[in-house]
Amino acid sequence: MNRDKTALRAFHIQCRVVYALLMREILTRYGRHNIGFLWIFFEPMLFTLGVTGLWVATKATHGSNLPIVEFAVTGYSTVLLWRNCANRCALAIEPNHSLLYHRNVRVIDLFLARVLLEVAGATMSFIMLTVLFVFIGIMKPPHNITLIIFGWVYLAVLGLGLGFTVGSLSERSETVDRVWHTITYLMFPLSGALFMVEWLPPFAQKLVLLLPMVHGVEMVRSGYFGPLVKAHYDIGYMVTTSLMLLLVGLALVRDASMRVEPQ
Repeated sequence: MNRDKTALRAFHIQCRVVYALLMREILTRYGRHNIGFLWIFFEPMLFTLGVTGLWVATKATHGSNLPIVEFAVTGYSTVLLWRNCANRCALAIEPNHSLLYHRNVRVIDLFLARVLLEVAGATMSFIMLTVLFVFIGIMKPPHNITLIIFGWVYLAVLGLGLGFTVGSLSERSETVDRVWHTITYLMFPLSGALFMVEWLPPFAQKLVLLLPMVHGVEMVRSGYFGPLVKAHYDIGYMVTTSLMLLLVGLALVRDASMRVEPQ
């Protein structure tokens, strides 16, 4: 019983620490002026709107008769979700090192606060754009919201694992951050945001399905378009890869904590 109370108290303390770091991150990044914290979701909304507008203006083709706006919004929003989580965790320890002298602040708290902020921003952006475009008639309502939620949660967990991994490794060397940014540029066209797996030749399908984020994008689009698309995703593979990446990330966070946290 005492052990349960101690664990519950520790959990409550960590939640308060993460919340405080989250508020600090919002104020540090967006300040109190203009629209302030609303930039949390306005920023990813502007990126998504920009990409969608370019696709529509240039009449870009994506290989099928699927509506271009729905295709762009569901694709680029998912990229922002997993990519920003890792980008924001990179080199997050050094500028916040002084906070680690507080007894209850740990390295994992720094990463959790940043990941939660990015997930919240990308999620609110996706919801607001979808609701707005459906309301004014640019987009049709999604076919299966439950499937979209499952795909979104999977990508968020994947982003958490990537954030832990990239953030911890970047503490060892700034080169990791530079290499990771290069990888994200290469991953964007391969992540499933610009295509459906069904459109690719069979050998290419097997290769892109090795990338875990492709499964999440396919699930989100399957939930949105329903029978209009034939989605390719493996739930077993999704669970396995996300848990493995999360475990690797947690192990690296533990190693980074031993290096930088005051003893």
